[in-house]
Amino acid sequence: MKVLLDIKDNKALHLMEVLKSLPYVKAKTISEEKALLIEEIKEAAEELKLISQGKLKGIPAKQLFDEL
Repeated sequence: MKVLLDIKDNKALHLMEVLKSLPYVKAKTISEEKALLIEEIKEAAEELKLISQGKLKGIPAKQLFDEL
């Protein structure tokens, strides 16, 4: 299982030490940009799921490219 945590900077070092001391946990830090990218990808995947279920209306790819 993978978990993404958002921890205040002044508390993160201590928690990382605790997590790394557990033999069954692999812990590593990621940049703020990478965390944001992961969150945005998750949101896009959820939107795609809702579109495929008909709960959200999508836009055609041609319209998307025309807007760029």
